[in-house]
Amino acid sequence: MKIRSITYFLNPQYPLDGKALEKAGEFLVQAKSTYEAAGYEVQTTRLAAIPFTRLLHGKVNELARLAQQLEELLPQINVAYASLGPALIEFPESYEVIPEAIAASKNIFFSGVMADRKNGISLKAIQACAKIIQQASTITPDGFANLRFAALANVKAGAPFFPAAYHDKDEPAFAIATESADLAVKAFNSKKTLDEGRGDLIADVERHGQAIAQIASTVLSKIKFLGIDFSLAPFPDDAHSLGQAVENMGISKIGLHGSLAAAAILTEAIDRADFPHTGFSGFMQPILEDSVLAKRAAEGTLTIKDALLYSAVCGTGLDTVPLAGDTTAEQIAPLLLDLSALAMRLDKPLTARLMPVPGKQAGDSTNFDFGFFSNSKVMSLDSAPLNMPLSGDESFSLKEKRSNV
Repeated sequence: MKIRSITYFLNPQYPLDGKALEKAGEFLVQAKSTYEAAGYEVQTTRLAAIPFTRLLHGKVNELARLAQQLEELLPQINVAYASLGPALIEFPESYEVIPEAIAASKNIFFSGVMADRKNGISLKAIQACAKIIQQASTITPDGFANLRFAALANVKAGAPFFPAAYHDKDEPAFAIATESADLAVKAFNSKKTLDEGRGDLIADVERHGQAIAQIASTVLSKIKFLGIDFSLAPFPDDAHSLGQAVENMGISKIGLHGSLAAAAILTEAIDRADFPHTGFSGFMQPILEDSVLAKRAAEGTLTIKDALLYSAVCGTGLDTVPLAGDTTAEQIAPLLLDLSALAMRLDKPLTARLMPVPGKQAGDSTNFDFGFFSNSKVMSLDSAPLNMPLSGDESFSLKEKRSNV
């Protein structure tokens, strides 16, 4: 198990407050050193700001400039990546400036809110996010720029995984994101019963979670600790594949029936573990970041509809899904609508990070040159543009599922 990221949340002010950013960098250097001394490899340190609409006081046309300025400062404070947070439903114009800002930077991440408890599901915001995805796919020849954008549904502040990370306070804070799919692979890698494997996974997650939290509350206590997102994030080899963990649980191939139950069991194990939770904390299914998911998607065993179904019981939703390069915003919007409906009805955070690949059609091989990706094939999207009444500017609410408790 590794720490994927130590994410520092702040309001960096605008114009950027150099002292606040230096303080963030100093803390992240200390935190990285402390966790590595405790035996945890720390892959990245990151910054997450308040939503850029608020940071810029509504002057959203300055976003690209802000992204460039922040990116220039990151190497000086030893930080790898930063997030400038989401476009907000209350500021419809904020969605329009994101493609330009993505194009103007390389290490800055963005997102857009599609649905939240205040506004409900916004059809206009869904359409705007779909348009961003389509436009961002043309920034580079391989469509890779969409790695830095996610559409958000019911996602609260304080989640340390990018691109969803953003802050909602002036007081700084930090949180930990793990890369821990290997714990699930190991827990079910024998002839154990499901209950025995789940027990082992809960114990491992709890042991690491409490050790990480103990350091946060003692050595690093000068900054508020938000918790750990113990989503079972993978690395693209079978030993660190959540797809492999599902198949170790007795499912012949992830995508076949039984996979939903396996995803639910893995997510529930994280829920049971005693540690300070934040973010998604569940089954993570990034198609291109997981060797077995990528393989099953290439075979056609795992489909986008399957991944959407598993979003009902998983942590993050649809992630790094390769689509045909000529996929239109009008075809993407219904998928985002379905995801938003799941998030609001089940009162859970979900995101969509979709990656149309220029020049590719469904069934074509992907060829990304990125250390965190396993190549697959472009997935088929069974979608058509929405007709009225679900295609206007209106918003609507879905009452969350009633608890039986």
